[in-house]
Amino acid sequence: MLKKLIEYTDYNGKKRKENFYFYLNKAELTEMELGTIGGMRNLIQLITDKQDIPEIIKAFKTIILKSYGEKSPDGVRFIKSPELSEAFMQTEAYSNLFMELISNADSAATFINAIVPEDLQKKDDEDEEADNAKDTETGATTDAEGNIHLLGQK
Repeated sequence: MLKKLIEYTDYNGKKRKENFYFYLNKAELTEMELGTIGGMRNLIQLITDKQDIPEIIKAFKTIILKSYGEKSPDGVRFIKSPELSEAFMQTEAYSNLFMELISNADSAATFINAIVPEDLQKKDDEDEEADNAKDTETGATTDAEGNIHLLGQK
């Protein structure tokens, strides 16, 4: 779960700093993954590769609003509803977060990683390490852009 302190100016001109919560549980992630042709990860990769700005914006809006919620006082529930998401979207806090994520790849990656369950983050890290190990076994290397080169080719 991500607890994010967001600074913004409200519509009365008052500067505010508030904590907002974002989280996607396994069921929500599975629904997003299986409910998207080719899977959500694949879709995001395609959108990013094509630099399809309208689709990138739509994807970030969906992720932010699906992950936004409020913790119950006892911490048992993470309450989400269309009404809560709509209310959050009507704040400058949403606007500031949205602009941060679409303009800063590092912030976007940090946000996405922080809203998924920890055990899924660890699995992704392990899968990535396994893929890197396979590349090492075959003599393949990966450059900064993610391009694979065999036996030191450039």
